[in-house]
Amino acid sequence: MLTDTALIQIRRHLHAHPEIGLKEVATHDFLLKQIAKLPQENLSIETISEVPTAILVRVAGFAATKTLAWRTDMDALPIMEKTGLAFASQNDHVMHACGHDFHMTIALGLLSYFAENQPKDNLLVFFQPAEENEFGGKRFFDANGFHDQFKPDEFYALHVNPLLPAGQIATRKGTLFAGSNELRVSFIGRSGHAAYPQKANDSIVAAANFVTSVQTVVSRNIDPIEGGVVTIGKFNSGQAMNIISGQADIEGTIRSFTQAGMEVMTKHIRMIAQGVAAAFDQELKLNFRQGGYMPVVNDKEATDFFIDYMEHAAQVDFQIVEPAMIAEDFGFLSNHFKGTMFWLGVNDPTHTLHSNQLNPDESAIMKGINAITGFLTARMQK
Repeated sequence: MLTDTALIQIRRHLHAHPEIGLKEVATHDFLLKQIAKLPQENLSIETISEVPTAILVRVAGFAATKTLAWRTDMDALPIMEKTGLAFASQNDHVMHACGHDFHMTIALGLLSYFAENQPKDNLLVFFQPAEENEFGGKRFFDANGFHDQFKPDEFYALHVNPLLPAGQIATRKGTLFAGSNELRVSFIGRSGHAAYPQKANDSIVAAANFVTSVQTVVSRNIDPIEGGVVTIGKFNSGQAMNIISGQADIEGTIRSFTQAGMEVMTKHIRMIAQGVAAAFDQELKLNFRQGGYMPVVNDKEATDFFIDYMEHAAQVDFQIVEPAMIAEDFGFLSNHFKGTMFWLGVNDPTHTLHSNQLNPDESAIMKGINAITGFLTARMQK
């Protein structure tokens, strides 16, 4: 099995060479080289042209009755790193600011363990591209990447959490992370001179009414216990102070802990946009894109087993947590395969995920691997 020193070296190499989603070519090649160093007797690899940077590795079980799967994401974010670390990103304006370098390292650690210690059941390790922007899990699924002996019965995954102590495992039954839906709206009217508003059709006024009105979508249509968020993060319109704007472009995000809630919010936002466009005589362009960012809902039976194991496992620090409004495209996989996602603490409470100064504690890597290999081994006895 890979040593702690070797794992840290791998993590630092990955951290220094981040790549944006669907462009993880060097990452893909590096991972394949690491996999090639492992015992190959029970390993087989699946790649597909539709998602060329993805890697699906199968470890054959010695008495298999099912197939468990582990997922790790591979991509980085378009962020200029400011950590000052000796192994900081060498790629300008790209950084592993969400911990995917940790995720990949842990996945290699798991694969190393089970390549040397053949599991009872089959195990898949899925190195997935494009979690941050292009829902790589959904792309791989839609291209029939999970087929025949490469089709899992259960799927598991983690995400690092800088607010938790290094190595702590944390999850909950039911929804862990929210679903997310991208919103893009354009109101198109007619520009004109500020002195002659009657000869123009002001798109800023229409768009401002839309922004104000959508603030009621959650408060008046969603159960307060369920929760939801509609955030307008971008509003572009106008050229000068004395020109009436003929177009306003808006972008935002919709988040919900349930897919039903997402559908309710999407419906009402569409109705508001159509109503505003009609009231202000504007042409409307409206686009939603949820892709693979469905709510991450932990399966009851699998998660009951996971929690029971982690609560009783020696040297595992475990806690139950509240759901978070962050989005994760593992939600798509959890919607198609039962399983569990959880947090792994990495102890950097002064920096959030996506911070350009995020500096996770590397001691969490081996702690995470030990907890997960123990769990997967126990699950295979079930």
